[in-house]
Amino acid sequence: MPSFPTRSLPRAAALALALGAALGGAVCTPALAAPRAEVSIPYEEFTLPNGLRVIVHTDRKAPIVAVNVWYHVGSKNEQPGRTGFAHLFEHLMFQGSENHKGEFFAPFELIGVTDQNGTTNVDRTNYFQNVPTTALDMALWMESDRMGHLLGAIDQKTLDEQRGVVQNEKRQGENQPYGRRISAKLYEALYPADHPYSWQTIGSMADLDAASLDDVKTWFRSWYGPNNAVLVLAGDIDLATAKEKALRYFGDIPASATVPKMAARVPKRERDTEEVVPDRVPQARVYRAWPVAPFGARDGADLELFAQILGGSAASRLDARLVHRDRIADSASVSINDAEISGTLVVVANVKQGVDPAKVRAAIDEEIRRLIEQGPTAQELEQAQTSLRADFIRGIERIGGFGGKSDVLARCAVFSGKPDCFRDDLARIAAATPASVQAAGRTWLGTGSHTLLVQPGDKPASSLPETAHAAPATKPAPIPAADPRYKTVASDVDRSAGVPKTDRFPELRFPAPQRATLSNGTEVVLVERRQTPVVQLWMEFPGGFSADLGHPVGTASFAMAMLDEGAGEYGALALSARKEALGVELSSSASLDSANVAMSALTDKLGESLDLFADVIRRPRFEEAEIERVRAQWLAGIKQEKARPQTAALRVLPPLLYGEGHAYAIPFTGTGTEASIAGLKREQLVAFHRDWLQPHRARVFVVGDTSLEAIVPELERRFGDWKAAADAPALPALNTVARPKAPRVFLVDQPGAIQSNIYVGELIPPTGDAGTIDFDFANGVLGGEFSSRLNMNLREDKHWAYGSYSGSGNAKGQRPWIAQAAVQSDKTVESLAELKREIGSFVDGSAPVTQAEVAKIRAANTLSLPGAYETNDALMAQISADQRYGRPADYILEYKARNEAMTPALVQAAAKRLDPAALTWVVVGDLSKIEQPIRGLKLGQVQVIDHDGKPVR
Repeated sequence: MPSFPTRSLPRAAALALALGAALGGAVCTPALAAPRAEVSIPYEEFTLPNGLRVIVHTDRKAPIVAVNVWYHVGSKNEQPGRTGFAHLFEHLMFQGSENHKGEFFAPFELIGVTDQNGTTNVDRTNYFQNVPTTALDMALWMESDRMGHLLGAIDQKTLDEQRGVVQNEKRQGENQPYGRRISAKLYEALYPADHPYSWQTIGSMADLDAASLDDVKTWFRSWYGPNNAVLVLAGDIDLATAKEKALRYFGDIPASATVPKMAARVPKRERDTEEVVPDRVPQARVYRAWPVAPFGARDGADLELFAQILGGSAASRLDARLVHRDRIADSASVSINDAEISGTLVVVANVKQGVDPAKVRAAIDEEIRRLIEQGPTAQELEQAQTSLRADFIRGIERIGGFGGKSDVLARCAVFSGKPDCFRDDLARIAAATPASVQAAGRTWLGTGSHTLLVQPGDKPASSLPETAHAAPATKPAPIPAADPRYKTVASDVDRSAGVPKTDRFPELRFPAPQRATLSNGTEVVLVERRQTPVVQLWMEFPGGFSADLGHPVGTASFAMAMLDEGAGEYGALALSARKEALGVELSSSASLDSANVAMSALTDKLGESLDLFADVIRRPRFEEAEIERVRAQWLAGIKQEKARPQTAALRVLPPLLYGEGHAYAIPFTGTGTEASIAGLKREQLVAFHRDWLQPHRARVFVVGDTSLEAIVPELERRFGDWKAAADAPALPALNTVARPKAPRVFLVDQPGAIQSNIYVGELIPPTGDAGTIDFDFANGVLGGEFSSRLNMNLREDKHWAYGSYSGSGNAKGQRPWIAQAAVQSDKTVESLAELKREIGSFVDGSAPVTQAEVAKIRAANTLSLPGAYETNDALMAQISADQRYGRPADYILEYKARNEAMTPALVQAAAKRLDPAALTWVVVGDLSKIEQPIRGLKLGQVQVIDHDGKPVR
């Protein structure tokens, strides 16, 4: 499959493999002289007679339209005893409508949808998707059908199914260290019981259990009318088209009651409070939180800057004090949730092993007090202003998705009434002074905080009882009267004819990369993109995790992580401050087959940003003091990986698949082991940098607002004199591993777990194999899409899991194919049996691949391509992958053609690359509950291992 971003799937994250990270026109003007660009999202708007507000933004860079619907309904509109209704209804609105029987997303999979999802928070529910321009009628028909014609499609079976899915989503969030139950405690303490931010958006188990069919239908009738919604259409569209289509599809939907506007309600807490919560975690964590300014407050921008300076970056005051100077915490951060009627500011610090948490809390308070008493420096303020502006610019490169242009316009329209309220916020950020930032901190961060200390304990926090805000409701709430101000307009849409068919699709136009070579042999590959004043660079070197063979595991990742912990004339803190001042994102990392340094720079800061880029690559300092600081963080991170069931499985599974001595027989997180990291020496890190970051092996990929004529001389000036070191090591041999002769089952204990995380894997041929496209297509049928077999079974049919997917990342050696499901503990054995059955029947053909399944995957893989490369990130991922795996320049056309040629017979043949008799299973869960039943299943030879993969019994 091409390396473009995975389509977002309604209400579920796709397979969390860590493989994504591990495997991996205009006249040209000199980019370095570009002026500072104004930040703008031009729009036009109109309102239908029924109250639906429509906002239109034209952006022709790709033949797609973002369709983004926001309902001004969230969990704050619920009542105690009926919590979780807004989120539950978000799920129900994906279950089809009166005129479309079946899952909402099914027609979208046939037209190449991208970035499709739905989310709920305290203030709103939104639904969004990017569709080909020619499929806009279908998308608007679907959105309008669930807005105006939903209730007849919701029955008791549908409610029970989605109730089970939501409850497993809730369990999945709680079955983590520092999980949902911790955030629930924090908000319950900060907000009084009658405040709507005091309960969780996902609701309580008791309220979800008690929700009746009448309850949820009443909830919908009350609030989900067009007068409580905003529709944003952004992309390849104009105002006239939007007016015609919006009126046609939405105009006949009657209004509901208008959601009452809630006044700001920031709690006035008279004293500071604190509590200690035990959790099964590897280290203590301190939370300090305050209710603060709500969305749109005049001092909200100043408070955002205060938070950024205090703990929003690696150059922040908390990082400088807690992590660098005193070294009493492994990490520290500050975040603000500026919700509609009250904001919440939260400070989080992970306490270093052996340190008294009280010392960390005292240091946090000292830094807050000092910032309030003295205010920020002019340099700190300028850095924070630049950083926030740069983050916004990067977000609005996209038309859809979280933080994209349609999202920004919708949020502003819903909460402030002004679609361009972001301009006010940006203006206030630019106009802020040290005094105004200081004043905001003084106003909001006084008495009234809550401190929550999570202490390592024997039981997970999920074992704590939930707070009951009220007894579950026993009868539906009254339905408020519809708003009489709004009228309907007759429509000529015949909904009995079903979903409009899309029979034309945009052509795929993939930009041709331009190429050059520096004088030292470094290749340069460029794709120009002028729409956003940002330039992205990616310098890639072969090696990566696989270069650890014969060296301590984790050397590659650790060495690459150290590159931006001080380079050239900058120490670690000074380098972070310089990055923030330039608004540049600069990071270094390793993946399975490569080591990489990435940069995203504002066009008007490109020259200075390239200086930093060159320093990090060529002149890392590897200072002993910084190595020790990062080592402590790294070791704490490994403990955190072991505490999380997903990463615990992905640490032990690869060595089981590849066997001792293979270059890939390592935790796919890349972090190594506690023993290997503890023993790493500075000279080993220096040697990795010298041996593997070789200019003649490097490739520089550039995407964005520059030209070959502008960027090559700048790269030549900084890298042209960089020569290859002598005796560079050869790339590691990637030996072919034989599959096991029989299925194997490995169990990892997670005492008190309320879910079991199931992983099953097997090795398949490398990315470069001729059958890769066919196999990845076949995997789409089994577990690659929301409506694929695994997810439809365990989630939609059985509702034992929040999601179940399968897939394989790219690799130069044999790839690991992995399927995964996090299931409720009492259905562990049944889920294992279902996964075994699904995989077996898929491979042997007893559940044959159908023409409909082939058509769905073909459409998903090909019709999405014209819009898949909207962002610089997507283009960068594709062109770099093509180079890495030796693909031709027109590989994406080859990929498309092969997908179009697929048949059920070809898919069935590709499925046989899997061998059900050679699968390796890893289950992380509470073995006191699941071990004996799993043994009784006789899935294969069973062995209990610890979190390092060592045998226990």
